[in-house]
Amino acid sequence: MWGGEFDTLISEKVCVVPGEVSLTQMGLIDDSNLVEEMKNQVEIIVNLAATTKFDERYDVALATNTLGAKHVISFAKQCPNLKLLVHVSTAYVSGEREGHILETPYKLGESLNGMEGLDIATEQKVAEEKFKQLQENGAMEETINLALKDLGLERARMYGWPNTYVFTKAMGEMVVSDPKNNLPLIIIRPTIVTSTYKEPFPGWIEGVRTIDSLILGYAKGKLTCFLGGINSIVDLVPADMVVNMIIMAMVAHKHQPSNQTIYHVGSSARNSMRYIEFKRFNYRYFTENPWINKDGNAVKVGEVTVFNNMASFSRYMNIRYLVFLKGLEFANKAFCHSFQDKYVDTKRKFNLVMRLVELYRPYLFFSAVFDDTNAERLRRDIQNKDTETETFFLDPKDINWEDYFMNAHIPGLVKHVFK
Repeated sequence: MWGGEFDTLISEKVCVVPGEVSLTQMGLIDDSNLVEEMKNQVEIIVNLAATTKFDERYDVALATNTLGAKHVISFAKQCPNLKLLVHVSTAYVSGEREGHILETPYKLGESLNGMEGLDIATEQKVAEEKFKQLQENGAMEETINLALKDLGLERARMYGWPNTYVFTKAMGEMVVSDPKNNLPLIIIRPTIVTSTYKEPFPGWIEGVRTIDSLILGYAKGKLTCFLGGINSIVDLVPADMVVNMIIMAMVAHKHQPSNQTIYHVGSSARNSMRYIEFKRFNYRYFTENPWINKDGNAVKVGEVTVFNNMASFSRYMNIRYLVFLKGLEFANKAFCHSFQDKYVDTKRKFNLVMRLVELYRPYLFFSAVFDDTNAERLRRDIQNKDTETETFFLDPKDINWEDYFMNAHIPGLVKHVFK
């Protein structure tokens, strides 16, 4: 629509300022005039900054997902004209709960398993002391990274969360939800965000997301088995629906401020998709549009073997790979470590697969439904007040999952990511 004038439009509307939420004052550049101008003019803050790795280093995840939220709150309190703070979290702060999960907040110190003593300052100290200890012991960078990743998973599971990502995001919610802040706040909790449904065009995506690694592995013929409840819900939401909900919530709350509202943005409550459908869509797409490998040959895909519990999957891995690994270990010792490189590489791959399976396990057997009463109320209110918003993609009931996967999501991945 704007053609050659697009860059001019953006330069007039958008001012990019470098920053880093893990630092105090959000790491804003040392220009007191610019910072003061921002504080005086900003009316709405949207905090999307996060690290989303399930097993991120604990110190890194804490600094961004938890303390980052604290620094955003601190900045927001210095903005006299602030009308709204939007904090984007994740629906999976709920952990591995089952049933109907409500749009309710988490309080400071609250754990999922009843374990007492959760304190953010203590968690920060634990991470710092572990890092200091590793450095003093002369640990290599790789050792430090792995130790701090393991520490994050250990602390998360101690309090009932399955991984570092959702644990630190939950603590971030606790920080922003603290009533002492007295700020107009909304929390957006998306489920698994996928490529766009409509805007700016169908199938736009950057990077390999949660389910996309499975699609990529299957397309290349490397994924021949799958662990998961075949009838479990896979709660997906296209990226443009999340963006539209954020925009609509901003409009609604700017005119009718409230202390705090939480919105689940997902599909499980109104238009759920299950893994059996995900499996079928992939088989159909790559049968009709096979992946062309680096040798120029089409990769033939087949039906995937599904293991519906961890025990059967572990048994399969032990028979298929662990026995071979043990044999390779024996041969390596018997022949003076002639197979050392192959043994180390095979063992590393086996351990990586088992680690990834353990990280993703809670989502492969997910049986809960995210209540979206607040989100549905917002959709109805907006549509009743403004007919123009009918062009906004807001309702998960509008999604035809088969059409989306066949004509938008998978083609988008192939075009924008897999190449």
